[in-house]
Amino acid sequence: MFKQTILAAAITAAAVSAQAADTLPSTADMWKVIQEQQQEIKVLKGQIQQTETKVAATADAVEQSASGKVSKMAEWVEKTTIGGYGEHHFNHFEDKDDQVDAHRFVMYLSHQFSDDVRFFSEIELEHSIAGEGQAGEVELEQAYIEWDYTQGHSVQIGQFLIPVGIMNETHEPDTFYGTERNLVEAKVIPATWWETGVMFNGEIAPGLSYSAALHSGLNDEDANIRSGRQKSAKANAEDLAYTGRIKYTGIQGLELGATVQYQEDISQGAVATADALLTELHAIYTVQAFTVRALWAEWDVDGDVFETTGRDSQEGWYIEPSYKVTEKLGVFARYSEYNNEAGLSATIDYEIWDYGVNYWLTPTVVLKADYTDYVNDNTGDTDGDAFNLGLGWSF
Repeated sequence: MFKQTILAAAITAAAVSAQAADTLPSTADMWKVIQEQQQEIKVLKGQIQQTETKVAATADAVEQSASGKVSKMAEWVEKTTIGGYGEHHFNHFEDKDDQVDAHRFVMYLSHQFSDDVRFFSEIELEHSIAGEGQAGEVELEQAYIEWDYTQGHSVQIGQFLIPVGIMNETHEPDTFYGTERNLVEAKVIPATWWETGVMFNGEIAPGLSYSAALHSGLNDEDANIRSGRQKSAKANAEDLAYTGRIKYTGIQGLELGATVQYQEDISQGAVATADALLTELHAIYTVQAFTVRALWAEWDVDGDVFETTGRDSQEGWYIEPSYKVTEKLGVFARYSEYNNEAGLSATIDYEIWDYGVNYWLTPTVVLKADYTDYVNDNTGDTDGDAFNLGLGWSF
C-alpha cells in the first residue's frame, strides 16, 4: 500500500513538472523581450536628452532677453536726467489779506540721445491747483531738441526760454534774493517768457557768447506786454519775432549781457501799426562775498493806439547789492523802478524797495525773509507792501 502511494505521488509530480516546462518562455523569447526593452529605454533616453536641450535653450534665451532688457534700461537711465525746483511763499500784506501760496512746483526731464543731440523739458504747476475756476495752471515752459552741429556751437529747435535779462533763463529760487521775483523783469521783459522756434547759441571768443533766435511773437493789440505772451498754446504765428543776445563772461565774477528783440507786429494784424523793439542791458559782478546786480530794459512800440495809452514806451531798471555774511547767510537790498505807460507824462514810475535775508540750508535749499516797500505805486495805496517768507529748493 505504501509503495503504491509513493508511486502515485511521483507520477503526479512528473506530470506537473512537464506541464510547467511547457508554459515558461524560451531563451529566444526572453532575449527578444530584453532587446525590445533596451530599445524602449534608448528611445526614452533620447527624448529626455531632447527635453533637457530644449529647457537649457529656453533658459539661455530667457536669460539673454532679461539681460538685454536690463542693459537697455540701464543705458536709458544713464542718459536720462530728472530735476526740478519749487517754492512756497507767505505774504503778510499791510492793506489786504495775508496769503500762503505753493507758488511753483517744477519738474525737469532731459535725455541724451547721443554725444551731440539731447532733449530738455520743463513742466510747471503754479499755485498748487489747476483747472477751471482755480488759481493755478499747468504749463509746459520748455521742450526742445539741442544739436551741437559743430564744436562750440549748437542749435535749439522747439520751445525754449527767450535769452533776455538775468532771471528769465535762471530763476531757481536758490539763485536769487527775495521771496518774489523782481518786478522789473516780471512786468517789463516779461519773465518768465518762452516761445517756440529755432535758436542758435555759441561762443565767438573766450568768454564772449551769442544767441540768435527766430520764434513766435507776442499777440496783444493793447501793447500789454505780459498778457501778450501766447505761451506756444495755438499761438498766432502770422508775425514772428527776432531775438539776439551778446554775453560776456571773460573776467572772473563778471557777466555783461545785452539783448535786442524786434517784432514787426505785436498785434498779429489787429491794428495797422504795431512794431515793437525791446532793448535790455544787465550786469552782474561778484567780488568775494559782495555781489551787485543791475538791469535796464525798455520797449519802444510804434502805433497811434499805443501812443494814446502811453504803452508806446515801457521801461524799468533795478540795482541790487548783496553780501554773503557767511557761506550760508546773505543779505540784500534792491531798488526798482518801472512804468508800463511811460509814454504818458502824467504817469508816475513805480518805485519799490526790497530788503531781506537768504539762509541756505544747503547750496540749493534756501529760506527767505524780506520786506517789499512800494514808495510810489501810481495809485497812492500800499497794497503791495508786505513782509514775505519763502522756502525754495532745486535739484
